[in-house]
Amino acid sequence: MSAQENARPVDIGGQAVLEGVMMKGPDAIAIAVRRGNGDIVVQRKENVPLSKRYPWMGKPFIRGAVSFITMLSSGMKVLDESSRMLGVMDEEPTKFEKWLAKKLGKGVDKIVMGVAMVLAVVLAMGLFVLLPNIPTGMLTRAGWSPLAVNLMSGLIRIVLLIGYIWAVGKVPDMRRTFQYHGSEHKTVYCHEAGLPLTPENAQRFSTLHPRCGTSFILITFILSILLYTTIDYIVLGLTGFNLSSNYLVKVLSRIVLLPLVTGVSYEALKGLAHSDKKVCHALRWPGLQLQRLTTRQPTDEMCEVAIASMNAALNGLPDGEKTPEGWVILKKDAARPDDAEAPAAASEPVPAV
Repeated sequence: MSAQENARPVDIGGQAVLEGVMMKGPDAIAIAVRRGNGDIVVQRKENVPLSKRYPWMGKPFIRGAVSFITMLSSGMKVLDESSRMLGVMDEEPTKFEKWLAKKLGKGVDKIVMGVAMVLAVVLAMGLFVLLPNIPTGMLTRAGWSPLAVNLMSGLIRIVLLIGYIWAVGKVPDMRRTFQYHGSEHKTVYCHEAGLPLTPENAQRFSTLHPRCGTSFILITFILSILLYTTIDYIVLGLTGFNLSSNYLVKVLSRIVLLPLVTGVSYEALKGLAHSDKKVCHALRWPGLQLQRLTTRQPTDEMCEVAIASMNAALNGLPDGEKTPEGWVILKKDAARPDDAEAPAAASEPVPAV
């Protein structure tokens, strides 16, 4: 490993949440949200990556599948935590919620979260696995090759993905979440550049980041076309059976092969993100363009929230008043970093590529 690679800051991952940002550092996860009164509430939890507890999970190609599963399970928990920090859970429950709590007891929140997670996975599988594979049998009977069938199935997935994100972005609350997504990217860029974490410095950077989950999803969709086609030809050559001829077998094979696809896609994402070669810039360009749908230009106040989350993930909780849950409250007037420590910002944003 070169000295330049050793000097590179550790990769920080993140996620936009309700009125805030989650940042995941090497050994901790932090969430910061801005309440209606302007205060920023910050929490931090120690986090030991699975790759440290089980080294084999950190191996190339395996780590991608592990990361994908972890992202699905932790994403819902982070959203639930952010809603609690905002005080959404303190609102008067509806009659249905009261009835549900009475029937299910104290574990109602966990049960509801589990059901929501299952429904989200079912929706995703139905929209991006079951639906795109419906025409494959017809196309196979029409004499299309496995490559053409998988190409059409992949194109349908990509169109559905773009349409879904575009429709979600029309919801006002989601537009704000996409702004916080942009603030997350800008703050990560600022950290990677080694600049003091201030809104002025963060705003210099692009909202498009090559390690974003949006790019990961698009890479997964594209590579799935190549990998599924290769597998189809191998099975056809060894057994003479065309997977595309049977809808159920086709769908099951795609689900079984999903860990392989996500593992390869993860390695591709990491490789493209950390390379300065022109060909890598070109290959990651489509993913960056798709992020124009999932990110928006944030306000300085949103960048303050992302910075508070980043600082907590890397350096621990700041000093301040604490809630009974142990969250730190950064008062509105004290939440902004000291501008005197920040160098002058550039007049133009730094591009993503």
